[in-house]
Amino acid sequence: MSTAAVAADALGRHRSPEATPPSRRTPPPHLKPVPTPAVAPRRRPRIEGATTDRMPVRGCAGEELGRRASVQAEPTTLRLTRRGRMLLTAVSVLVFGAAILVLGLRVAGVLEPGPDFTHTVPVQVAPGQTLWSIAQDTNPGQDPAAVVEKIANLNNLTTPADITPGQTLQIPVTG
Repeated sequence: MSTAAVAADALGRHRSPEATPPSRRTPPPHLKPVPTPAVAPRRRPRIEGATTDRMPVRGCAGEELGRRASVQAEPTTLRLTRRGRMLLTAVSVLVFGAAILVLGLRVAGVLEPGPDFTHTVPVQVAPGQTLWSIAQDTNPGQDPAAVVEKIANLNNLTTPADITPGQTLQIPVTG
């Protein structure tokens, strides 16, 4: 007996016959139970265009493992809406514009004329002097960063901290 049947049986003992549902009451003896006709199981309606042919699938074991079905789906074409075309155009313009801007800035930086150094002069480093201060003192109208780079190249310095007081450096000077 199932737990539901046991529970219904236990409840049935404590309830009055009027409280039991009508389907559970026993019929009076003068009425005969009517046999219910056997109902045939419902069949699913046939869908137009459906097939019972086997579908191609990958094998799951043995020799068939890893092989793909031979039927290939048709490639789908990409269709863009008006909004999609506008977005694609805007992104393309932004990327192209950014590339032009970056290349233009790089070309402008490369083609910008640097300082034209004509000769060099020897300078002895004093205590507390840096390459930056030496570059500003010897070439006041030029960019100190370009002059410091040129000083480091001429004197084979790897870092600006390589100078010591009393050291003599060759300093490029503009015309």
